[in-house]
Amino acid sequence: QAGATMEEIVSAVKRVTDIMAEISAASDEQSQGIEQVSTAVTQMDEVTQQNAALVEESAAAASSLEDQAHGLAQAVSVFRIDEAKLSGIAAPRSAPA
Repeated sequence: QAGATMEEIVSAVKRVTDIMAEISAASDEQSQGIEQVSTAVTQMDEVTQQNAALVEESAAAASSLEDQAHGLAQAVSVFRIDEAKLSGIAAPRSAPA
């Protein structure tokens, strides 16, 4: 009977060892998955920061263009067109195809 009990104990220890190996493998897979998620989040953060910088640059460029357009409008506002002289000027024709 002691021999049978020992066999049951050995069998139970083997089952526990197998279960622990499965748990270890599953933990490794989870760790790899978490690492991949962490890497993806880091990359998303970097891209978000790059996009924010590009938005700031675009806003600055738009503001600069607005200032330049305002300056150009002021520069050309000094020119006057004599409507009477325009009536004798023919409209430009498009080039033949």
